[in-house]
Amino acid sequence: MESKKKYGAIILCLIIGLLATKSTDLQSSLFGRVVMGGPMVALLVSMIICNLMPSIDKDFKEGTTYSSKQFLNWGIILTGGTLSFASILGTGVKALPLILFNICLSFTIAFLAGRKIGVTRNTSVLVGGGTCICGGTAIATLSRIIKATDAEIAFGMAAIFLFDTISAFSYPYIAPAIGFTDNQFAFVAGTAINDTSSVAGAQATFQAMIGNPDFNGALNVKLVRTSMLIFVAVVWSVLMAREAKNSGELGSNDSILMVVKKTFPMFILWFVVMAGLNTVGVFTEKGISLLTTASKFLFASALAGVGFKIKFKDVFSKGLKPIALGGITWACVAAASYIFAFVFAGYIG
Repeated sequence: MESKKKYGAIILCLIIGLLATKSTDLQSSLFGRVVMGGPMVALLVSMIICNLMPSIDKDFKEGTTYSSKQFLNWGIILTGGTLSFASILGTGVKALPLILFNICLSFTIAFLAGRKIGVTRNTSVLVGGGTCICGGTAIATLSRIIKATDAEIAFGMAAIFLFDTISAFSYPYIAPAIGFTDNQFAFVAGTAINDTSSVAGAQATFQAMIGNPDFNGALNVKLVRTSMLIFVAVVWSVLMAREAKNSGELGSNDSILMVVKKTFPMFILWFVVMAGLNTVGVFTEKGISLLTTASKFLFASALAGVGFKIKFKDVFSKGLKPIALGGITWACVAAASYIFAFVFAGYIG
């Protein structure tokens, strides 16, 4: 009976993940774009179910915990196969200085503001990474490295989603209104809108406005930005290893290299291996598309598991500060991107 409840919970998370992933197609047909990514839909659906259920027993929770951790790991590994080291040297390379600056800015603001308003360090890491890299994917990846709680993951996702939606809807109209060129819009949208689907939606709106369906500048910039997740993940893995050594969790005589070997998350290693395989051309275009779909499904299933542990009262009592932090960090990164696009207009073209 116990195992039935556990496996039932896992199956339920998979079903919610599948339906949430499919919901993006429905959103595209109804609204012409994806309004809410599959993982966020899954998170909200499972939260609603959780709050309608009178109680959740231990065995059911074991199933949701398995889903939130294991599916997340596999989703991250498959995501690696959609990235490429070569993209950093591709068409979006001109945006690399701004991307690197925004990464430093985002984490700095998230830590400083987070400490000021009283959110956990993990939440600051998730908000900072989600804002500067790729929204939910970055949050999912970093959460496993820093061992964030389910509540911190949920609050981080909520903080990113709200402002990502505002960006996706407004940037295509702001850019031409202030006289930006197509390339300037690409820089702003590609570096200051979080989720790839949101960048694609904003670009589609801009394509219609300029009458050029072949314009892909924003996604080219976003591809370079998303690739930086590889390096950010490795950096945080090393930092966490150093922290483990200094705190005495591991042998005090071990070198940092040895500590990294002991603590480095294996899913990140496979994530990098998959990116390397894609870089050398192992995966076809169709294969990359399948990996993208599968990773989104796994992320949605994992977030369904997370949602079963979140009560709405906790969101309203503890989640407002992370959302405020998300707004502050988002505003700073957006300002940096717009200022860069304005000041270096000649460089951007």
